[in-house]
Amino acid sequence: MKKIIMTGGGSAGHVTPNLALVPKLKELGYEIEYIGTKDGIERKIIEDENIKYHAISSGKLRRYFDIKNFTDPFKVLRGILQAIVILKKEKPSIVFSKGGFVAVPVVIAAHLSKIPVIAHESDLTPGLANRLSAPYCTRVCVTFPESVKNIKDNKGVLTGTPIREELLKGSRILGRQICGFEDKKPVLLIIGGSLGSKFINDTIRKVIDKLIENYNIVHICGKGNIDKSLESRKSYKQFEYISEELPHVMNAADIVISRAGANAIFELLALRKPNLLIPLSKKSSRGDQILNAASFERSGYSLVIQEDDLNERILLEKLEELYGNKDKFVNKMSSSSIKNGVDNIIKLIQEHAI
Repeated sequence: MKKIIMTGGGSAGHVTPNLALVPKLKELGYEIEYIGTKDGIERKIIEDENIKYHAISSGKLRRYFDIKNFTDPFKVLRGILQAIVILKKEKPSIVFSKGGFVAVPVVIAAHLSKIPVIAHESDLTPGLANRLSAPYCTRVCVTFPESVKNIKDNKGVLTGTPIREELLKGSRILGRQICGFEDKKPVLLIIGGSLGSKFINDTIRKVIDKLIENYNIVHICGKGNIDKSLESRKSYKQFEYISEELPHVMNAADIVISRAGANAIFELLALRKPNLLIPLSKKSSRGDQILNAASFERSGYSLVIQEDDLNERILLEKLEELYGNKDKFVNKMSSSSIKNGVDNIIKLIQEHAI
């Protein structure tokens, strides 16, 4: 039996695409294990899937000055040594990395141990972790056609992003039942990322009474962001976070407001959901979501509001435009050549596993 060790962490976006590959890998007979950090978000997600988990040290990678920048390289070095010990003991045929700061020591350790590494970059431009890891990788999978040129040494392969099979099997009827929607108004789904977005939440709630005149709203607002004063409104359902119910809720949506993380927007593309993207601004990110959103806007899959431009008037105007032209967006997405990346990535894993 071949063994694969997966890695990636720091956010749900660095973990859930790994899980999309798991059913097919198990079907092919792979034994699956995971390397992550002791206290990272990845640990609970992976252990809930009953996958063997190994914890290592890892320093955070920063683009700004911080006193920890002087100590974290030693944590990375320690993580490399810990990963080498794990790899030597477990003897995987291949390592698959989804990025995030924990992936760097694992990828370097695999390279030193002469174990092939397949990495995946979701965003249009590589994140810092994947830029540091790329020289040690066998192949780097990318999601956007424009991204291949950003990967040096001809290692880039356009695969698309892996999407969980269960996400494509949701029930519209069950989704409306989960939210308690009884009338036939269209459903507006609002997703602010795995941690939610206070800025988007606040803007939505300022116009909530106008919105529920036309829509049933399901709002995934992030941990600690429930507004109890709005719980009496029948057309407004709030969740901090949902997991098992998500395929049904997403299937029930007629239109979606979302951040522009690559995993989220490619899920919307796969589900053919007309969407309004509000990417994180450069004030709080490296600008990757702005590029992701621009690519989708050029392709005709999305409308976009930059976070710095967001206000109640523009939000209402863009939503009216989106819903009024929803069939146009569905048609554009239906004609997209970008497919679920699971099979393409599995093929690479099969080709390079030793």
